[in-house]
Amino acid sequence: MKMYINGQWIDKAETIPVFNPFDQSLLDTVPRGTSADVELAITSAVRGAVAMGKLTSFERYSILRRTADIMAERAEDLGQTITKEEGKVIAEGRGEVQRAIQTITGSAEEAKRIHGETVPLDAAPGNVNQFGFTIRVPVGVVAAIAPFNFPLNLVCHKVGPALAAGNAVVLKPAGDTPLSALKLTEILLEAGLPEEAIQCVTGPGGEIGDTLTGDPRVRKITFTGSMEVGDRICRNAGIKRVTMELGSNSPLIIMSDADIEKVAAATVASGFANAGQVCISTQRVLADRRIYADFLDALAPATEAFNTGNPLDDSVRMGPMIRASDADRVGQWISEAVDQGARILVGGDHEGTMHAPTVVVDTKPDMKVSREELFGPAVAVSSFDNIDEALAMANDSRFGLSAGIFTQNIDWAMRFAREVQSGNLHINSSPQWRADLMPYGGLKDSGMGKEGPGYAIQEMTELKMVVFHL
Repeated sequence: MKMYINGQWIDKAETIPVFNPFDQSLLDTVPRGTSADVELAITSAVRGAVAMGKLTSFERYSILRRTADIMAERAEDLGQTITKEEGKVIAEGRGEVQRAIQTITGSAEEAKRIHGETVPLDAAPGNVNQFGFTIRVPVGVVAAIAPFNFPLNLVCHKVGPALAAGNAVVLKPAGDTPLSALKLTEILLEAGLPEEAIQCVTGPGGEIGDTLTGDPRVRKITFTGSMEVGDRICRNAGIKRVTMELGSNSPLIIMSDADIEKVAAATVASGFANAGQVCISTQRVLADRRIYADFLDALAPATEAFNTGNPLDDSVRMGPMIRASDADRVGQWISEAVDQGARILVGGDHEGTMHAPTVVVDTKPDMKVSREELFGPAVAVSSFDNIDEALAMANDSRFGLSAGIFTQNIDWAMRFAREVQSGNLHINSSPQWRADLMPYGGLKDSGMGKEGPGYAIQEMTELKMVVFHL
């Protein structure tokens, strides 16, 4: 496929292959963008922002609604594309398309709801003849940098609100999974988006990222990815708005009154979906010592039943990881944990990009499988004695994106909600739950800012104060 810059679909002599991570077959190639391409894209996007600024809210709504309709017509093709380039099973690929349609639909609806408010200036002493109100205006050019693990929906979470707010977007999809984003770009243009309001530049982030994020004409950056890359972006960005959706090692607390079978099912579903390559995957399972053995007895067969294979096979529940090197890293971290005293309850094997669903038990907080973001199909299980210890263990992390607890005790649930340092808190659910309309974002090294169309638009617009002196 070609990339889209300056109102044109552009090919280049130097290309990047896009492989199917399951069988390494070549799906397509995309141009290898350069810093010069990024410069051209930003210059075009500045003009695109002017064009977007001339559209009414209803016109922006209409474009996004048509986009959602076309996505629905091409849902199967988009789902197949996601699965082939990313590796998640086809049920998850199709599910991501439906979520992406809702994300674009929600963005369209929010385009109608951007407004200011009156400000009671006479509430300040001495003000008699002043009347004030606020208005929201687009920031201008938004840089959207997307990850590989949700190559359509997370792109929509960035592009949809940005366009709804009246901005132009320079989109940089992940190098491993650019095809879904390019197809979305085609759909947006078909739906009537001004031709310079969207740019889609393909290429290695390490080569073009600094040019994109450091340009002063870019007024907003929205990024999903690792904490290390996010830190580099923030240091390079200068004075501009940033939303950072970064990593996590999400804890799931299991109290003594939990339904063990329900928790085991939730653990495997949230720990191994998309081969564990989800920012809010269940990673650290913290179980009350009184039910620890019973939980492991339920977790083992549930994990063993989680079959792997070709993600295009409807009967398969887990496909490959995105790269063989990632499967190797997960395997190394598990082996290191075993060397430090943990044990493998189920799984542990890996070959190529395929890594078995794995349960590592008797883990300690200083092990990599507990301390860092694993981003793979393994859960690390440890025990605690009381609610105080459970909450302390959950907070013993530099991350804070999502956390869950299973309990019927309202006092424990409220302590969890108040005391756990996380942007998303789930009671009687795993950490891996998200409605696309809700405010979604983390604390600590998990980032800053919120996604969810209505909330993202607040961060993609500027607030202006207007005062009439009568």
